[in-house]
Amino acid sequence: ANRSRCVVSPLVPAAVPPLLGDVTNAELAAAMGADFLLLNLFDVQKPAVQGLPDHAPADTLRLVKQLTGRPVGINLEPGKAPAHSAAPWALTPGRCATAENARLAADLGADLILLTGNPGNGIGNAGILRALREIRAAVGSRLILAAGKMHASGVLSEGAESILTPEEIDDFAAAGADIILLPAPGTVPGVTLEWAGARVQRIHRCGCLALTSVGTSQEGADTDTIRRIALLCKQAGTDIHHLGDSGL
Repeated sequence: ANRSRCVVSPLVPAAVPPLLGDVTNAELAAAMGADFLLLNLFDVQKPAVQGLPDHAPADTLRLVKQLTGRPVGINLEPGKAPAHSAAPWALTPGRCATAENARLAADLGADLILLTGNPGNGIGNAGILRALREIRAAVGSRLILAAGKMHASGVLSEGAESILTPEEIDDFAAAGADIILLPAPGTVPGVTLEWAGARVQRIHRCGCLALTSVGTSQEGADTDTIRRIALLCKQAGTDIHHLGDSGL
């Protein structure tokens, strides 16, 4: 839907086995047209991406960038790692949105950190805002910082159209966000073209880029549905298309 206008940024689960044997899912996503790679479930204290050739852990992100020729970002979540959990998305200490983890990410070669929440982890916008302030102060201009949620992440009061308010856009921008994320139209109940368009306009007025996200299963939908969502995002005025769970 006009690739000269919008960057495509897929979400690649770092902990998921590769679909093509010894070819990482990041390489697969890049081969299919990704302009920017975003790794989910990437632990900066135990860096690993399945499918890479033998390497030192500290070189993991740099090797992904070398193999794909793409900028690479990671997700961090402003929550607390549970002592015990069998949930696949459960936070680990190296995935928490702290200043120390952000500095580690920069040292590892990350280009961007997205402050967001995985399903059911109970990540709220107030926590994202606190982490954003802390991390911007810690890393300065070393990293691009993005903030926002593609679904409620287990916070009932921030579901549907309440997932991002205009006031929260202003707060994220003032706290140092370069990019603000919101669900793509039609991917979350209540997120219409009008809802998204108004927020993208506000994001742009704040001097930030807008990222509309497909993060609630439509990334595996039929081709026509994907095209319709892409065109709705373009009508909303977004700058970046985000596709969740890429490669799956």
